[in-house]
Amino acid sequence: MIRVGIIGGAGYTAGELIRVLLGHPQVRIAWVHSTSNAGNPLYRVHAGLYGDTGLDFSADYDLEAVDVVFLCSGHGKSTAFWQENPRPAGLKVIDLAQDFRDEHDGYVYGLPEINRKRIQGATLLANPGCFATAIQLAVLPLAAAGLLDGDVNVTAVTGSTGAGVKPTETTHFSWRTDNLSVYKAFEHQHLHEIRMNVHRLCPSFAGQINFVPVRGDFARGILATVHTPCALDAEAAVKLYRDFYADAAFTHVFPGNVDLKQVVNTNKCMVSVEKHGDRLLVNSVIDNLLKGASGQAVQNMNLMCGLDEAAGLHLKASAF
Repeated sequence: MIRVGIIGGAGYTAGELIRVLLGHPQVRIAWVHSTSNAGNPLYRVHAGLYGDTGLDFSADYDLEAVDVVFLCSGHGKSTAFWQENPRPAGLKVIDLAQDFRDEHDGYVYGLPEINRKRIQGATLLANPGCFATAIQLAVLPLAAAGLLDGDVNVTAVTGSTGAGVKPTETTHFSWRTDNLSVYKAFEHQHLHEIRMNVHRLCPSFAGQINFVPVRGDFARGILATVHTPCALDAEAAVKLYRDFYADAAFTHVFPGNVDLKQVVNTNKCMVSVEKHGDRLLVNSVIDNLLKGASGQAVQNMNLMCGLDEAAGLHLKASAF
């Protein structure tokens, strides 16, 4: 059994991570750390876990007692954590914050669809951002084929859980329900990792990635709509995407329109590809808490530990 510890156990991503790991056949959760909830049972924060586990939040953590540690605290806190704690030799680290997504300090960027072999040999793993996952899975087949020739225009709408568990002016129910709004247009922080991988696969790309994020009036999921000039006809474009994702465990090219209920509560990404005039339209949908965060983190753990990539991730979609 792989022994796992979780730092920052009270947030949405940690709650999803615990739910997935409790159903993983080859994992035992050794401890879940939370400074603010130490001593409380996990269900006091993650009520859906009642009856699934008797674990309490821990005030302490023993990095020597685990094989893998997941860092689920806020952005910037992972860097601070390693400034305060020596990392035991051989400990595998999966960081769900954005601290190491530029791959400094030896971290590997954890998007399995393009980095599977590197992830399999990694000890330090930077889990991708949720928007970044959805958008990259929509454009990287074109980048890898050297077919990004012009600006990439993206509009993506996300559920409220993407903003974290603490309510703010734009996340509490009364404001968010029956409402839509744009935020961080053209300057969202996930653009850095998107550009990094696009340029790695397509060094000649000289266009702009114009990204407009939208706050949705639902709890979970991301729908990303991408369009860009493309010389391929519709049949060739679909074939390009199907070939690129032929070996992907969770990313699928769907023959029709995609929607959030196909993927919410799963680790899947569904992609649709259409040609309109001289432009290619690609839609991708993911669950922001699973393929966009905790599910992908478990997928990466499986690869790092030599397990079946899909272990513990055969999850049921909402469907209706």
